[in-house]
Amino acid sequence: MPYVLVLYYSRYGATAKMAEHVARGIDGVAGMEARIRTVPPVSPMTEATEDAIPNEGPPYATLDDLKECAGLVVGSPTRFGNMAAPLKYFLDTTGGIWQSGSLIGKPAGFFTSTASLHGGQETTLLSMMLPFIHHGAIIVGLPYSETDLFTTTVGGTPYGPSHLAGSQSDLPTTSVEKGLCVALGKRIATLALKLKD
Repeated sequence: MPYVLVLYYSRYGATAKMAEHVARGIDGVAGMEARIRTVPPVSPMTEATEDAIPNEGPPYATLDDLKECAGLVVGSPTRFGNMAAPLKYFLDTTGGIWQSGSLIGKPAGFFTSTASLHGGQETTLLSMMLPFIHHGAIIVGLPYSETDLFTTTVGGTPYGPSHLAGSQSDLPTTSVEKGLCVALGKRIATLALKLKD
């Protein structure tokens, strides 16, 4: 069965929770399934290495996961208005996929979690879009037919779902934030099916 890759990095678990909600939206579309993958942390210590399999949660992404997907949704916590280094590190290894053109014409969406409401949610979403523009993916946001975008006082942007995690990363995902994640997953899966045909 074709799949939409949900690729993310999460430090404290908020982005991982969002990934689960995005996957629910994908799995709700007949003929498409979600494949959730994460990336390992990176270290400023060049000799440090991560185990090949994480202790818990989804497996680490491989380049084949990315190459063979029908669409993808990418998530990261915000780091100074940018994606986190582990996700950027993984994306920096995708030159071979770029050369093959494997992502050309595939829909790609994005989500993020921040400690503060104005902590760079939209710029982080934009930073994740840039590599996929180079890959030739079709960038997909959330339309304002998702009416929660008009009234949200927590996360949620037309660039993609977002979550306000709080300074201690302990605020739960709200029903609005969950709903926008599900909506993006459904949107990407629906577009992936249409584009696949």
